[in-house]
Amino acid sequence: MCGIVGYIGRQIAYPILIEGLKKLEYRGYDSAGVALLCHEGLKVVKAKGEITVLEEKVGQSFPAGNMGIGHTRWATHGAPSDVNAHPHCACTEEFTVVHNGIIENYRALRHWLESEGHRFSSETDTEVLAHLVEHYYNGDLLKTVQEAIKKVEGSFAMVVMCRGENDKLVCARRDSPLIIGLGEGENFIASDVPAVLNYTRKIYILEDGEFAVITASSVQICSAECTMLQKEVREITWDAVAAEKGGFRHFMLKEIMEQPRALRETMRGRLLNGGREINLSELNLTPEEINDISRIYIVACGTAYHAGLVGKYAMEKLLRLPVEVDLASEFRYRDPLLDEKTMVIVISQSGETADTLAALRLARSRGNKVLAITNVVGSSVSREADKVLYTWAGPEIAVASTKAYLTQILSLYLLTLYLAQVRGLLDRQELEKAGEALFALPAKVEEILSREVEIQDIAAYLSCWESTFFIGRNMDFAVAMEGALKLKEISYIHAEAYASGELKHGTLALIVEGIPVIALATQKDIIEKSLSNIKEVKARNGYVICLAQEGTEDLQNEVDRVFYLPATEDFLTPILSVVPLQLLSYYAAVARCCPVDKPRNLAKSVTVE
Repeated sequence: MCGIVGYIGRQIAYPILIEGLKKLEYRGYDSAGVALLCHEGLKVVKAKGEITVLEEKVGQSFPAGNMGIGHTRWATHGAPSDVNAHPHCACTEEFTVVHNGIIENYRALRHWLESEGHRFSSETDTEVLAHLVEHYYNGDLLKTVQEAIKKVEGSFAMVVMCRGENDKLVCARRDSPLIIGLGEGENFIASDVPAVLNYTRKIYILEDGEFAVITASSVQICSAECTMLQKEVREITWDAVAAEKGGFRHFMLKEIMEQPRALRETMRGRLLNGGREINLSELNLTPEEINDISRIYIVACGTAYHAGLVGKYAMEKLLRLPVEVDLASEFRYRDPLLDEKTMVIVISQSGETADTLAALRLARSRGNKVLAITNVVGSSVSREADKVLYTWAGPEIAVASTKAYLTQILSLYLLTLYLAQVRGLLDRQELEKAGEALFALPAKVEEILSREVEIQDIAAYLSCWESTFFIGRNMDFAVAMEGALKLKEISYIHAEAYASGELKHGTLALIVEGIPVIALATQKDIIEKSLSNIKEVKARNGYVICLAQEGTEDLQNEVDRVFYLPATEDFLTPILSVVPLQLLSYYAAVARCCPVDKPRNLAKSVTVE
């Protein structure tokens, strides 16, 4: 998520905007900018890089205006650059806009506005908003913004400033957060609480579909139907550090709780009509290219590698193509067999993972086309790949990846269903059933998160042990590997994942009385096989914690603890089953007083081989 700050009042706006933007740096960004309304007119300064670069560009003699807007950008449409940074102006520089979110139909809007004579200067979707406001302006900024928004499909938290109406800021929200800070003779706008805490602890929280007009002395909030609303003033009691985490104790927990939003953002514009239509035209893959694929390689490291393993099961099941998943650190040293009909998919949250970049370059040197799945626009992976499928997870601060992993799996599902659709492997009814089940997953993740207390209780038992095991078959084994990684990287509990059927080939020797064994049994078609392996553990007095889908309640008689997941299609369970494992790892680490967000010896982005 990007950062938004707005100010109108009696003080000089620029220092307040800069301070607010710095309070939002934890959210991640690649460029920053401010727009100030001064006696001389509208002054806009933008810079790629950190806020300090922006400050250097402004210099010591900053404009003395008493209202302005600022923004830190996490690139989505268009690489990081001065031009693509926010705020964005329209043709006449009478209007300027900052925006968080994604405008799904920005291409169509841009073509239409260009045909109407508007001139664009950036690659962003946000600039469309500034030109829409300019196009519809009727002398009333609020009504103009309301009219312009009717044309917009997608998500937004936006603030608009108009040179001709220099006593107000207008903002609007749909799906992306926005708050209004209340002061004496001054008011504030921000995308998150930390930006305003030095000035006020009284805020309004805008809800979806609401608009606001902010002046130095008043705040008016209305609905899309122009009905004036009476909002509750909320008092923020968090300290500044807690506020950065949204009131959560750690960034990791905050990011786990953000996963439903991250899934919805990654689906947006790609999974349409409630899931009944899949659109990945952004990849510009021709039907001939898609039908020509005879083999797929997925190459990644760590958590992204585990996402690739889930993708392998889904792709082989639905596409009936051979899929290999390779650790990027091993890929180029085994002289992989690549031919012109092999699709190579590389996965990297940061887009800067050194081993993954090396694998990408090897594949391209062999003449293969490479599709990248990454979270960072403008990253090395996104620049060097032939095709890019972005995960709109937003910045991830905690070292242990959670929401990036989930959106990587979702991206692989979307890609799989899209390829199956083009190759004619599923009929319309099958595609719609799968798409609708995919579309329903964010709500199911929310349901799991609402039951975190159940997980805390299990974690209390787990935290007392120095070793544990994860078992599962089929897709459950892929998720078990990610669950084990999460536990050991943040709680320092030794954890190993095994395919359930391998227990009798040696691992049973390690099962002692009371030792925790996390058994995933979410695949209904092999539930009896999974149960037989669980009984092997119980026969040796292991303590079995089971994850299963609703509808398999008889399992609770065979295990010590069970956590039931909302029912879904078997091949989609990895998106649900990993969430309680993330929470389990988190609460075990907390119980052991571990530094959850910064585990020892680990880095967020591994940029050396």
